[in-house]
Amino acid sequence: MSNEFANWIMAILLLSLRIAPVFAFAPPFTLIRVPAVIRVLFGLGLTAWLVTSYPEQTYLLNLAEKGLVQIASMELLLGLTIVLAFQIAFAALYTAGRTLDVQAGFGLALLVDPTTRARTPLVGTLFAYAAAAIFFAMEGPAELIAIWSASVENIPLGVAQGPSSLLPLFSHISITFLLAFGIAAIPMLALFLTDITIAAMSRTLPQMHVLLLGFQAKAMMLLLFLPIAFAVSSALFLQIMRTTLDIIPRLL
Repeated sequence: MSNEFANWIMAILLLSLRIAPVFAFAPPFTLIRVPAVIRVLFGLGLTAWLVTSYPEQTYLLNLAEKGLVQIASMELLLGLTIVLAFQIAFAALYTAGRTLDVQAGFGLALLVDPTTRARTPLVGTLFAYAAAAIFFAMEGPAELIAIWSASVENIPLGVAQGPSSLLPLFSHISITFLLAFGIAAIPMLALFLTDITIAAMSRTLPQMHVLLLGFQAKAMMLLLFLPIAFAVSSALFLQIMRTTLDIIPRLL
């Protein structure tokens, strides 16, 4: 009995390497500052539930014969693969937002992520929080738990070999960046037309202070068209989150 309990504890610690990195490094979970102890306890609790639900794929296996270091490395690789899928999706949103920041003259306006302490673009942060809201509204955490459950059933401890192809990853990158710039297309087009208008005016009115007028006009255009972009692009936010969840099983 004590040997089985020790295997159960060991299986929880090993499988937590597949689950805990998502809560530690993957948005949208990192967008809200949560104490590290809470993240660890939540990850261990979820891992214990999965280990108990799938005993034949976890603690009933002879883990010592397969090598604990090798199992831990492969489990961590699976966890970081899931993190990578989310990081790519939100990196696309941050890139699109940063492009709008630079185009509108907000290139120096950066925010600080409360969790990672990294500086993030102003509009990109708005895009990220909108995507996070849609992720939770579409029951994304429930689908993520279902993905973890299926991965434990199909990839028991000590069986993981890593991704066999990088083509799904490249496809995920291209799709998410295309969708992200689709979200930013309306304000980006408005800012581009504003630049053309100001450039034409500077040719006919050389005495006009083009730089000062450009900052004011583009800031107003961004504030005018950004809410419109959020209103009409909800399906694109949803598609980014849907694509991210769909690509994870293909990467494992």
